[in-house]
Amino acid sequence: MALLGASATACGSSPPPPEVDELVAQLERARTDSQLATDAATAARGETAQALTTVASERSAHAQALSDELVRLRGKDAPTSAMSEPTSTTAEPAKTPTPEDVIGALRESAQSAADLAAKLSGYRAGLVASVAASCTVAYSVALVPPGRPQ
Repeated sequence: MALLGASATACGSSPPPPEVDELVAQLERARTDSQLATDAATAARGETAQALTTVASERSAHAQALSDELVRLRGKDAPTSAMSEPTSTTAEPAKTPTPEDVIGALRESAQSAADLAAKLSGYRAGLVASVAASCTVAYSVALVPPGRPQ
């Protein structure tokens, strides 16, 4: 009986890996970047608007992949977005983000993901490294303003 009790305890739920919090941070970055690119696309025109819409879609896909991995790791739903809309009517209206704002956010997200990928292994390392690569391509190729050297 003692052996059975010990094996049942060993099969119980184990604590989540320490990188869960870091993956949650990547998930929030992806959600925030997607919304930022969506907002910037509303004020942009032509190819820039199309590129921003593509970036928003890609960052949304990153959020879904990270959410799926968090569900797998934790055995429960991934955290929902902590972002909320301002409720005050006295505050100044928010400035519409520009493509340069999106580029800056993507640079930060790419660096953050690259730093995390170097600490991970296996599937999670590949997932986060691909997020870093995608963000890098988005800000260095897709969103380069016309006439600006790459």
